[in-house]
Amino acid sequence: MTDMLKAIPMTKPEFAPFAGETFPTLDQSGEFAWSTAEAKQRGIYGFDSRDVRSRPFNMLRSRLLKLQRHKGWRLFGIVSATPAVGKSFCATNLAAALSRTPGLDTYLVDLDLRRGSIAYNFGIPVERGMRDYLEGEVDSLGAFACHPQGERLMILPTDRAPAHSAELLASSRMERAIASMRAVTAPSIFLCDLPPVFANDDATIVTTKLDAFIMVVEEGRTTKKQVKDALHVLDQAPCAGVVLNRFDGGLLADSYGYGYGAGYADYYK
Repeated sequence: MTDMLKAIPMTKPEFAPFAGETFPTLDQSGEFAWSTAEAKQRGIYGFDSRDVRSRPFNMLRSRLLKLQRHKGWRLFGIVSATPAVGKSFCATNLAAALSRTPGLDTYLVDLDLRRGSIAYNFGIPVERGMRDYLEGEVDSLGAFACHPQGERLMILPTDRAPAHSAELLASSRMERAIASMRAVTAPSIFLCDLPPVFANDDATIVTTKLDAFIMVVEEGRTTKKQVKDALHVLDQAPCAGVVLNRFDGGLLADSYGYGYGAGYADYYK
């Protein structure tokens, strides 16, 4: 995967600014070029149920669908205690797996406003995104919603830029965006990719607005203390599960007492 975003032609339907923040439908989102080969090249396996690498995400999909049926939960945050443990990779592949569910609308929303990765994962350039919407530079969510050609997954990306992210995520525009998600009457699930818990208070702010969150940890990298403390910080929202990424047998490595400072100075560079 290259370091530069691949320019992909995108067709955009006309979408007028709306009052009341009606969430855009798939037909109202722009389409960008996509193929099975492109997906595999970018490490996105969830679109192909025959690929053995999609199986963990299929199992996690079943978990979320069960929670949707029995608890009515539709808005999920994907978080991690620390950076670089595969959080956005898991969010992307889980969204891809969910999008194969018949009769279900799947949305992937990038709310890591300073260091968004979803657009990079799909190779789409971001001219406008969630940060612009929350800053009031864009009138509607439909102005930048997009989907891969041939897939039933809507993406609301963001760019990587300096931002007063905590203030934006606590703003009235964010409340309107959440309200528009909840107002969707069709069967749907929203996955919101969030920053690591200890990078800022962004994840804490957003998870209180959602139904539940999923914690992503990495074997040999995330410690018990980090998981325990992250769950404590997010204790105002239900935890729908913990995903152990890059598991290679054995128990989760533990270096109890590890500090959170390492790596965070560079996280938003």
